[in-house]
Amino acid sequence: MTAQARTAAHPGEPVTATARQEQDAADLTRSLRDPEHFTAIYDRHFTAVYRYVAGRLGPQVADDLAAETFLVAFRKREAFDPRRGALRPWLFGIATNLVAQHKRDETRRYKALARAGAEPSSTAGHEDRVVRLVAAEGMQPRLARALASLSQAERDVVLLVALSGFAHDEVAQALDIPYGTVGSRLSRARKKLRAALDLEVLP
Repeated sequence: MTAQARTAAHPGEPVTATARQEQDAADLTRSLRDPEHFTAIYDRHFTAVYRYVAGRLGPQVADDLAAETFLVAFRKREAFDPRRGALRPWLFGIATNLVAQHKRDETRRYKALARAGAEPSSTAGHEDRVVRLVAAEGMQPRLARALASLSQAERDVVLLVALSGFAHDEVAQALDIPYGTVGSRLSRARKKLRAALDLEVLP
């Protein structure tokens, strides 16, 4: 029985990561013949990609870059190889590449947050989720300053973990880097963040 058939047979059951991966692969394959099937992938992953982009660049550009992520994915869908991993890290890799084109905006944003010296309001939403994830109350300016001090490569790894909850192998797939490189970059970033915040910010 396929993942979609299992879901239809038991609509009240949560969809597992494996079932979702199977759904993604099936929808992507079908989209090669009928592009309308790509809509299911968009519907399944847009919110997560949007939150990730908003967490790095703010909500102002998140809609456009998240939409562009799926446009790029649609154009490159024939190149996706499910043997290399799940679709979700592949999408986040595309999003990360698009974020990199705005790295100056990202750095300026963190510096502005550092200068503001205020905790995010209840309306700030997911764009400041990283602050709530890794900093205690009153720590936002120091965290923002610390994130701004990281290299682009270090920040990519840290925020894929913090904002998306990816494991090391998923980060490696998203960034197309060796598994060991993920650990070394995360280790360097941890040291810099600990030095800036005087606490252990990541597990």
